[in-house]
Amino acid sequence: MADIGFIGLGNMGAHMARNLIKAGHSLKVFDLNEDAMQYVAQSGAKTAASAREAASAVDFVVTMLPVGANVRSVLVDDGVIDAVRADTLLIDSSTIDVETARAMHEAAGEAGYLFLDAPVSGGVGGAEAATLTFMCGGEQKAFAKARPILEAMGRNIVHCGGPGQGQVAKICNNMVAGITALAVSEAFVIGETLGVDRHTLYNVMSTSSANSFVLSAMCPVAGPTEKAPANNGYKPGFAAKLRLKALKLAEQAAIMATAASPLGGVAASAFEMHIAHGNGDLDTSSIIKLIKPDIK
Repeated sequence: MADIGFIGLGNMGAHMARNLIKAGHSLKVFDLNEDAMQYVAQSGAKTAASAREAASAVDFVVTMLPVGANVRSVLVDDGVIDAVRADTLLIDSSTIDVETARAMHEAAGEAGYLFLDAPVSGGVGGAEAATLTFMCGGEQKAFAKARPILEAMGRNIVHCGGPGQGQVAKICNNMVAGITALAVSEAFVIGETLGVDRHTLYNVMSTSSANSFVLSAMCPVAGPTEKAPANNGYKPGFAAKLRLKALKLAEQAAIMATAASPLGGVAASAFEMHIAHGNGDLDTSSIIKLIKPDIK
């Protein structure tokens, strides 16, 4: 079993940390939110006074932070890279821009450490159930070393390529999910408005070419599926503001790739308007409210 420093205990990070403890690992944790640290401490983690303290004298450091600037601040400005042992592996599971991910690989490498960008997919439910998908970028030896740790938090562990390639894969996945959420919402509004019952629409789409994980897990209308956020006032899940963040990262990636992304741009604009109407903390599937605000 390993000694792990875990930095960033948000909606997903806290569950990921608790799953590492369940698997028998020893954790030191840090978050700016004291309540979040105490929540994980109840499962047996030790709390640290700083990110640097959490990263000292451990085998692995896992970061799970909101944006690239936070990752850079913690690893470089706060001195985490300087605090770790020579054999420590740094794993960043945040969803951030490709440029920052590559810069963190470079910074860690210059200091003599292995680094893995390993963003996740699966939402809060996947984090709680330890069924996340990890999309990993970095050297093969870093991936091999990290794999037993990641398997305590996820079910599907994929090596996507070199530095930053985990973030590339995650960004592409998130872009498709955002576009699909908008398309599914449009379809339900059109179908119901023209008189087809939502349960019938779901039964048709879920067994035909329109079927997708987004449809089955995040059906935007209440009723057809048992666990959809729409049944619970659109409580996330994966919040609309995070979906917009992901779509913005996809726009940046498209610019880097000099690739056209018209559907990604439309989805990003739709989520911007949706959030401007005060819906940022609702689930992604609440995008249907942009099309039909009085949806029930």
